[in-house]
Amino acid sequence: MQFTSEQRLDDGVLERKFTVDEVPGILWTPAAASAPVPLILIGHPGGVDRMYPRLAARARHSVADGFAAVTIELPGSGDRPRLAVAEQARTDLRRVLQAGEPVPEEIVDRLVLPLVEKAVPEWRATLDALLSLPEIGGPVGYSGGVIAIGVRLAVVEPRVSAAVLFAGSFVPRVTFEEARQVTIPLHVLLQWDDEGNDRQAALDLFDAFSTKEKTLHANMGGHTGVPQFEGEPAARFFTRHLK
Repeated sequence: MQFTSEQRLDDGVLERKFTVDEVPGILWTPAAASAPVPLILIGHPGGVDRMYPRLAARARHSVADGFAAVTIELPGSGDRPRLAVAEQARTDLRRVLQAGEPVPEEIVDRLVLPLVEKAVPEWRATLDALLSLPEIGGPVGYSGGVIAIGVRLAVVEPRVSAAVLFAGSFVPRVTFEEARQVTIPLHVLLQWDDEGNDRQAALDLFDAFSTKEKTLHANMGGHTGVPQFEGEPAARFFTRHLK
């Protein structure tokens, strides 16, 4: 792990940019802590620079609650090399949507699974590096999307103890099978009128999770319209399970 820059934000939060095996990321930590703090992994659909204001706001709220927060760039996004399979799937997806046709499962698989296969090992390598820092301990939570990445992490990464999942992305077939292996506590956010999301698939995925504690918060509105007040129950969820 190599830190490439750092700055102290106006609320005292320390923001550091880093790379792990050439994967760029940003780490936010409290100004001062008497003991190592839990860590929240902030997921997103790609493009850290483009999404920075939203990601930083989420991270700073997490730090205010006593956590460290981290995000990394998705494969094929930002300045990272493009994934040819996913790029072709994205082109095919636009063609299908413009024609008003149902999205075939094979396009969803080609679009999402390459991200999952590369991103999950990168998240785990980042987690290895961060948990070696003296200011960061466990447990660990995952917050955000792509939901298939969050589900895979919940299955394969035992250090992830709880997850807030954003049901706003396409769901590959294998993700439904993996959901039946998820047993950690879950808090799922769903936008009821999300124009790019299959609502029934999101509900079916929620039903597939095997965990005994899972909560679904559904709100009216489109993809980017998650109400600000949803931050409070998500924060309480992580406080309950990570502290």
